[in-house]
Amino acid sequence: MGVDRLLDVIRYLSALIMPGLLVLLFTRVTYNRIIGLVLTVALIAASVYKGYTGSFFLIVIDAFSLTAGFWLAAKMKQRAVKRS
Repeated sequence: MGVDRLLDVIRYLSALIMPGLLVLLFTRVTYNRIIGLVLTVALIAASVYKGYTGSFFLIVIDAFSLTAGFWLAAKMKQRAVKRS
């Protein structure tokens, strides 16, 4: 029972961190934050379709992380425009 609990904690922490980081990564690679968001949403949709996302709460955490990543990508763009 302890291993299952640990896996749940890892799953929720990953849902909190990874989508936001993926939005930032795809934004840096494509130079467009909308495309970065769409690519990340497509990856999450594929994981939900394949059954890797176990609960609705996990999807809500993914959505929060996507929103935070999108916001950070916008801030990152503003900072880049200020520098140049």
